[in-house]
Amino acid sequence: MRKSFRNLLWVVLLAGISCSEAPKGETAATSLPVYKDVPYLQDYSIKYDKQEDDLQLFEAFMDRNGVIQVSSSDGILRTHDGQFLYPGVLLQDKTYRPLTDKNISAMTIYKDQFIYLDDEAVLSNAWAGSLFLKHNLPKANIFAAGTDFDFLISDGPSLQYVSKNNSGWLGVLSKDKAIAIKFDQKTNSFWILGEKSVTSFNPKDKTLKTVYAGSNFTSFALLDNTLILTTLDGYFEVDATSGKQIGDKKTKLPWTEITYVGKIDGHLWFGSTKGAFMLKDDGKFNYYYGKRWMPSNNVKHISKGTDGSILILTETGLGQIVYEEMTLHDKALYYEKQVRDRHIRLGFNATLVDMDNGNFDTGRLSDSDNDGLWTTMYLAGEVFRYTVTKSEDALQNCREAMDAMERLFSINPVPGFPSRSFERSGYIEKLHDPDRWQHSNDPEWDWKSTTSSDEAIGHIFAYGAMAELMDNDLKDRAIVLIDTLMSHIVRNDMYMVDFDGKPTTWGRWNPEYVNERPKMVGDRKINASNIIGMLQTAYHFTGKEKYKEKAFDLMDNHGYYDNLMWPMKDVAKAPDDADDWSKMLSESWNHSDDEMYFVGYWGLYKYAFNDTLKTKFKEAIIDHWEIERPEKEGAWNIMTALTGTQEFDLDEAAWYLREHPMDMIAWEVMNSHRKDITFIEPNFREQTTAEVLPPDERRVQRHNANMFTLDGGRNGTEEFSAGDIWLLPYWMGRYLGVISEPIPSE
Repeated sequence: MRKSFRNLLWVVLLAGISCSEAPKGETAATSLPVYKDVPYLQDYSIKYDKQEDDLQLFEAFMDRNGVIQVSSSDGILRTHDGQFLYPGVLLQDKTYRPLTDKNISAMTIYKDQFIYLDDEAVLSNAWAGSLFLKHNLPKANIFAAGTDFDFLISDGPSLQYVSKNNSGWLGVLSKDKAIAIKFDQKTNSFWILGEKSVTSFNPKDKTLKTVYAGSNFTSFALLDNTLILTTLDGYFEVDATSGKQIGDKKTKLPWTEITYVGKIDGHLWFGSTKGAFMLKDDGKFNYYYGKRWMPSNNVKHISKGTDGSILILTETGLGQIVYEEMTLHDKALYYEKQVRDRHIRLGFNATLVDMDNGNFDTGRLSDSDNDGLWTTMYLAGEVFRYTVTKSEDALQNCREAMDAMERLFSINPVPGFPSRSFERSGYIEKLHDPDRWQHSNDPEWDWKSTTSSDEAIGHIFAYGAMAELMDNDLKDRAIVLIDTLMSHIVRNDMYMVDFDGKPTTWGRWNPEYVNERPKMVGDRKINASNIIGMLQTAYHFTGKEKYKEKAFDLMDNHGYYDNLMWPMKDVAKAPDDADDWSKMLSESWNHSDDEMYFVGYWGLYKYAFNDTLKTKFKEAIIDHWEIERPEKEGAWNIMTALTGTQEFDLDEAAWYLREHPMDMIAWEVMNSHRKDITFIEPNFREQTTAEVLPPDERRVQRHNANMFTLDGGRNGTEEFSAGDIWLLPYWMGRYLGVISEPIPSE
């Protein structure tokens, strides 16, 4: 005999374990932890491309005036134009005519001023041009500055020390050729990296001392009293006093083919043939790969700008990593503009596609199978934003999105059926899945059929939030759509029935379909969880008994309660004797199901028929969240806070929001080559590494994607909208009171 969830005695016995709802907005009293939204440093890149393919780039520096110059095979270049998401170019610097006539072979920065090396002298335009120290190495192309307008220069085998108080010391490297020179202020000495040795030069007594002998060096740095020597197979450390190697070669790096190393603010920055990376205090790395950060991956030089930015010079141009102080609220306002500026198609939250190398002005707005889902997730975020801020802009965004949602229902001839999308007529063959598009009764429009369950749960989530929180006409409009969609499903025996009178492939909540799946197959659990939440939402706002009766019928008589309470750890592949459909559904973990679960938890938990069910549903939500924790998924963590639980990984949620790249373009990203991450054996959840990478080191992706996917992207041809990806978790966090309003710097 199946247990009934309307049994009053059973409810009373368990009533003691019921819990209260999560807070409604920032002003509500709450014991939940709160992230204090204080300013942090947000990084993003400004890129500058070289104009000629055969031009070689050597070094890049910024002076005290914020001017950036690059030494090249064609003299000195400077940056032109360039801002975030709008690349500039590198042009020949013609600002000082006499400099263009000189054979500049190298440059550096000294006292925040540009210093140049040509075939005659070390010189500068600073200090009224008074710095002009002649040398005797016409092929010199390497130099470094000391502490008092003194410089060590080299043409490879020969060295010369020049200063304003010295006529010039000349020397040679013993059976070696210099490839780099650096100065150490602590010891007041120059260090020369040769192809097979490291030598120090004492400018006081003019002596050379070979400290270490080796081979295949590519670059070096001095960190405290330790020499960092790089190769094309990692780097190693040498005690600068004894000349003895410290430990083994370091190869547990993002990439081992190192082309440059430098010390910046006490941290080591490495350039490689596959991007740049910084060694953090915890021994891990910040990794900068691909066009999100720089024009190409073969790094030639790295330096710090006088404004605190990091200049990463590659073989094809310059990437300037800027660190801007902002709060999460500042970031939200930027993303709000991003969405409205170029991601609204007929009211839908859409993706910009067919872009040429990240150029927005070449792209177009695309239709999608999930126009309804992505838009309802954005819409819900704007509902939370309006609830917290009473912003008229947010309210208007809600109205425009709601117009599109309502038209999904009215543009097709099937009562209560939401289309996937719609578009002006005449373009079916150019749209996604042309076979799914149908002509509307209005000859000017076409609509997309085959609507799925992920669309449906998105609709109910957004309308539930709107009906709960809006105090205007949108509340009534939301309730109408809830009733319209759920009446269609109940009337059609728990199916969404398309224009052809047949259930759609994925719009199926009927027990005959759901319970045909073995218990461990995720579709059995997700469909039960979603439909109970949807029916609860419909009953809560309409009061119509048919929704409550159907929900209890499914739980009491068809096992839907047991289905939705099935432990997440037991979701697995179907057994060998299962049907082919069940096997296909359970080949691996379905991250789209995760998205459907969590947006559905609003209705499952918030509108539970009684406190007993609310308590049990909370257990199911926490059980799901526990298995998702390794992904550090900002949206899932914040949505879990809805239950009022004290533990929902708030720090990881804030980490996700902070670390998410400002640049939402689908640049190519690679991580599978990395040597610094721990790979794990293939598994059902498709978790590839022991620890998830930060969002700004991964491809841009929606919440229905695997956060452990290491490689991907679309070569700068698309830009995602922040509406569903970032704004939903942020504004929901603000509504729940787990993210504070912005706190300005003191």
